[in-house]
Amino acid sequence: MKRRTLPTAAAFATAAALLLTACGGGDGTTGSDEIAGVGRQSEQPSKSAEPAQPQGDKPDGVDVSLPADMNLVFDWDKPEDKNEAAAMDDAANFFRAIYRGVDKRTAKEAAITTYSTGEGLHYAETQVNAWIDGGWTATGTLRHYNATTRSAGSGTSVEVAFCADAGKFFGKEVKNGKVLTTKPSLEDFDYYKIIMVKLPTSDTLWQASKVFVETKAAKCQ
Repeated sequence: MKRRTLPTAAAFATAAALLLTACGGGDGTTGSDEIAGVGRQSEQPSKSAEPAQPQGDKPDGVDVSLPADMNLVFDWDKPEDKNEAAAMDDAANFFRAIYRGVDKRTAKEAAITTYSTGEGLHYAETQVNAWIDGGWTATGTLRHYNATTRSAGSGTSVEVAFCADAGKFFGKEVKNGKVLTTKPSLEDFDYYKIIMVKLPTSDTLWQASKVFVETKAAKCQ
């Protein structure tokens, strides 16, 4: 799990590590970089003349709104492929759902169960519970960028990969509002691969089924 230097709260660095990273091996990578059942394909950078538009508070009838001081930025363009664009939108909603769970202090937040399934759901619940157990919420800006997408041949699975910069995103103690600031470092940068699967009963909803994380990702600097 990603550890950030928090002189005022060592336990926070050990237990929660500012969310959205997963415990893994010594190489800083968790899980496989392959989509199950999918042959290797060349990754296509997201490209479009129009940047991805912010989602509404209830893009699928589920609230993913966040408090004003919890700012998630998705600095990427939508791909031309319709399925990949929808999967990318809901990958962003998956992240919003997790932080909404942190804010609402529950891993059973409706948005989490809407935008994740299987291992993705377990990942989200584990992350949210780590924040709750530590008595922390989050504040600041978390930026996501350099996104690529890759589709399965069936069109029902899309890998959404991107960088994240948490250099301006911090933990905050719920009890007293104290912000646990950190010094900029390589630990601020993570590289994600989210496997999004299309919900069989919906034409538009995609869910995170697997989450792979490379921590201390120098390629994201």
